[in-house]
Amino acid sequence: MTAQVPGPAERLFAQFLTLERQARAAADIDSLAYALVNDAQPLFGYRHAALLIAGRVQAVTGISRVEPHAPFVALVESAARQLLAQGRSAHPQVVDTNSLTEQTRADWQSLSTGSVFWLPLLDRQRALFGGLWIAREQPWNDAEQALLVQLGDGYSHAWQALQPHKPWRLRWPRKKILAVIAAATLLLLLPVRQSVLAPAEVVPLNGRVVAAPLDGVIAEFLVKPNQPVSSGELLLRFDATSLKAQADVAERSLDVAEAELKSNSQRAFADGEAKARLDLLAARVEQKRAERDYARELLARSEVRAERDGIAVFADAERWTGKPVQTGERLMEIADPRQAELRIELAVGDAIDLAPGAEVALFLDSDPLNRHAAQLQRLAYEAQPSAAGQLAYRLDASFAATPPRIGLRGTAKLFGQRVPLALFLLRRPLAALRQSLGL
Repeated sequence: MTAQVPGPAERLFAQFLTLERQARAAADIDSLAYALVNDAQPLFGYRHAALLIAGRVQAVTGISRVEPHAPFVALVESAARQLLAQGRSAHPQVVDTNSLTEQTRADWQSLSTGSVFWLPLLDRQRALFGGLWIAREQPWNDAEQALLVQLGDGYSHAWQALQPHKPWRLRWPRKKILAVIAAATLLLLLPVRQSVLAPAEVVPLNGRVVAAPLDGVIAEFLVKPNQPVSSGELLLRFDATSLKAQADVAERSLDVAEAELKSNSQRAFADGEAKARLDLLAARVEQKRAERDYARELLARSEVRAERDGIAVFADAERWTGKPVQTGERLMEIADPRQAELRIELAVGDAIDLAPGAEVALFLDSDPLNRHAAQLQRLAYEAQPSAAGQLAYRLDASFAATPPRIGLRGTAKLFGQRVPLALFLLRRPLAALRQSLGL
């Protein structure tokens, strides 16, 4: 016996079963997306098909990578949104061009083909999560539409098997959108406390500044940073070689002037000219005495002593040793370690509305887990360049409890007034927008 040759119906049914089997055998989502837009082309003879998931085109016939902004992609997504808005996207149908906008019909004529069948993809609850846009030149007959509907059920099942989580819908219901917008608006109006972060340093409070008493070169530092000192203790010495020489010259000049005055005083009884010179010589003696006293005072200033008890606050002795300094130049500070305040440098771009008494929290770099409470005392009205090279306002705050060690650095968090959450989140973008637009 010879085997019976299968007819067209049997071959069509076999191709249909093959399509379903290939879809269910896909290893991943990408493979399935490729199969959905390409494998059925020999059976139905369409020109192109586009797969939409959650309103976005995921795959197109004959294209390995979809360009999101391509004209054809924009056409398919626009038509799908219009079908959704009309409440017709969950039903398989031949798309009626009259139901679309005039612009979409014009794009259809130039980018797609005459007859388009919309095949929705539904989940187990019969809710829409995607669809196939299938276009060809010939009209779709009833038998082909029935096969496509059955094939769509298989495609939906295969997609749900590979992606069990419910995907986003093409569009949320209007009531749900309004509820989300209302909730977001209420959340953005929620008052929150405005805050800002800025670098900070623990500095002495009411410290005594030690400045250079004269122009000269520092020869020796006798204290170390943060060393306790007593009142009258020697802190540093200047190079006194030239000062000693000046003092010796001034002393000798005074001796000469006094000797000359004494000699003229003795001759004044018999010599009228010597008597007339007595006032001039006496004035010269006073001048030389003043020069000597000034030289001695400068020599005494070459040794700088502490004027109060405390600790010596400065960075490094080696930085000053052998360096020429000018009168009044700051060398160190004598401070009470129990009295300290917080100095904050708030960048101009981070400035918020702060008032004296505002809450400040300090987190030290050396101990970031502990918080030190402080209270804002003073705010500078004018911004000045900081050590980092940016304009910043200087703020001073007092500690509520025992202050940390002087010289420690960290980050200060300054708390301002309560503002809506929208302003808290958009303060910097709004400021940048205002500066760029000049409003």
